[in-house]
Amino acid sequence: MNTKNRRSIATPLTLVAAATAVLSAESAAAHGLAGKRFFPATLATDDPFVADELSLPTIESRKMPASGDEAATRETSYSVDVSKRLTDNLGVGFGAVYLVLQPDGSDTQRGFDNLAASIKYKFYQNDERETILSAGVDWDIGGSGAKRVGAESFSTLTPALFFGKGFGDLPESMKFMRPLAVTGLVGLGIPTRSGTTSTGDEGEVSVERHPHTLEWGFAVEYSLPYLQSFVQDVGLREPFSRMIPIVEFAMSTALDRGASGTTGTVNPGIIWAGRYAQLAVEAVIPVNNRSGNRVGWIAQLHFFLDDLFPATIGRPVFGR
Repeated sequence: MNTKNRRSIATPLTLVAAATAVLSAESAAAHGLAGKRFFPATLATDDPFVADELSLPTIESRKMPASGDEAATRETSYSVDVSKRLTDNLGVGFGAVYLVLQPDGSDTQRGFDNLAASIKYKFYQNDERETILSAGVDWDIGGSGAKRVGAESFSTLTPALFFGKGFGDLPESMKFMRPLAVTGLVGLGIPTRSGTTSTGDEGEVSVERHPHTLEWGFAVEYSLPYLQSFVQDVGLREPFSRMIPIVEFAMSTALDRGASGTTGTVNPGIIWAGRYAQLAVEAVIPVNNRSGNRVGWIAQLHFFLDDLFPATIGRPVFGR
């Protein structure tokens, strides 16, 4: 589950340096495995796994362009996300985001965005092909956040399909492509209200329409741990032998109710994966002017609860 797509503070390098000192140097265990393929948790697009995990914190900072009467605004978000398995294949998730909005020439606004909840079911896994498929629903809970930071009064439900595919089954002639993997999703954002009517100070009535949206994205990653362990030892040493370069594409396309076009970001970055946790830092590059005009950044410290506490809170609620 993800509050990943929402939006002075510590830099990404400071976060990485502070957390690295307390993390295990062992390789990743049960979390995110399909066969011998370890898929890391992604930041901007949700991964297909059902797992016990905690992202604390995820910090993102972006400068959003002016729109209508709204000035250009620096948006900084501090997020926490937790996911819990009910069974081996079924899990739920919850997320909260604290927003700091700094508009040009205006006062800073602070508050919580709407809370988020999700459910996800893994219905297919092929270890030999390093493939996994899941389905789920995200729920942005309308009215649970602060209006001063733009939290909507209506909810949005997003049913989605998620996939992951590693390329470890490629032939020997393409062995250096085997560390590649792709994860992604496609979903439909369904607002519970078609529009919102408001009345201005002088009695003028305006209607803001809320379109359905196609939520889609994918992540392309090249696993250096996979290269070292299952393809060829090229002499990498820590921390490089635990790094996974990644590029994420997180997009939203308006479908109806007078709206059209796509907004989103491309996020190149690096993930360091340990046995019990991972660190990640990515740039956030807008794909067009509607998505922003400045490059931002996102950083995350992510814990694998199913590896940290396998006998207690890291176990499924029902089953083993």
